[in-house]
Amino acid sequence: MIVLGVESSCDETGLALYDTEQGLLAHALHSQVEMHAEYGGVVPELASRDHIRRVLPLTESVLKTANKTLQDIDAIAYTQGPGLSGALLVGTSFAESLAFSLQIPTINVHHLEGHLLAPLLEANPPAFPFVALLVSGGHSQLMRVDGIGEYELLGDTLDDAAGEAFDKTAKLLGLGYPGGPALSKLAQSGNPRFKLPRPLLNSGDLNFSFSGLKTAVLTLVNQHQPLDATTTADIAWEFQEAVTEILTLKCMTALRETGLDNLVVSGGVSANSKLREKLNAATKRKLCKVSYPRLEFCTDNGAMIAFAGAMRLKAMHGNGNKNYGFSVRPRWDLAELQKPTI
Repeated sequence: MIVLGVESSCDETGLALYDTEQGLLAHALHSQVEMHAEYGGVVPELASRDHIRRVLPLTESVLKTANKTLQDIDAIAYTQGPGLSGALLVGTSFAESLAFSLQIPTINVHHLEGHLLAPLLEANPPAFPFVALLVSGGHSQLMRVDGIGEYELLGDTLDDAAGEAFDKTAKLLGLGYPGGPALSKLAQSGNPRFKLPRPLLNSGDLNFSFSGLKTAVLTLVNQHQPLDATTTADIAWEFQEAVTEILTLKCMTALRETGLDNLVVSGGVSANSKLREKLNAATKRKLCKVSYPRLEFCTDNGAMIAFAGAMRLKAMHGNGNKNYGFSVRPRWDLAELQKPTI
């Protein structure tokens, strides 16, 4: 079965073709980073309009790359939520309309399920069950994953997500948009000069809190005005050290408490080299395995949606939705998902 994946939850338009027998055939992505940089963050209306401009050309691109036609597609998977309402509506209406014209089924995909399953696209995918850390601009969650749709929430963020904290801290340091990657790059030239708190590090649970860490950075910034390049880099170094230390310890605690030895790390922050360095070392010491998506699939993309849709469609023996009505779910708890049934 060949599944077309459509991702339009925020500021990236992603299309991909996935074959359940041959694997990923093609994928294409357009990022709106340059457009939103002028405003210092995503402007929802502009994001929606840009998705409209990009979705058809990107569909044509992946079909051409894979040497396929619309008639070769067996089903269409699309992100139903969570995300920006207008952006989600573009991908959802496009997917359902195209599916109706082709009389093929659709599969509505949870955006975070796409991220969670992205490492399974790799040559040596992790086996179920595993502990998953979903870490991005909007989410910092630890899940126990026993199979497709079998998710148990182990820990969640109580306020800011890790990626959100990266972006807000970058703004405090006067860095550009998107802030997270800029802060990580700057931290490479920093040194261990300051000491920031590690919120909930020893809380006895698997929850996260990064809002207080951001406030501590604000205090440091105010104390060292005007900021010079060295001080800015040193603050960035310590901030990144604090976040990655918290994430690593919580992951290892989750593995110990669940008795599992397989860890999956997904989402935009999973591309952070310091986080990967710490998790690689920690899992190696405990004789555990850690898996990540390739860097191009850490951020939003169509490949993860096509794959997640294909896995659900396969579990349902090809019996996807053929109602062709649609709605979006801007807020959608991953734990609400169920195991696919026929």
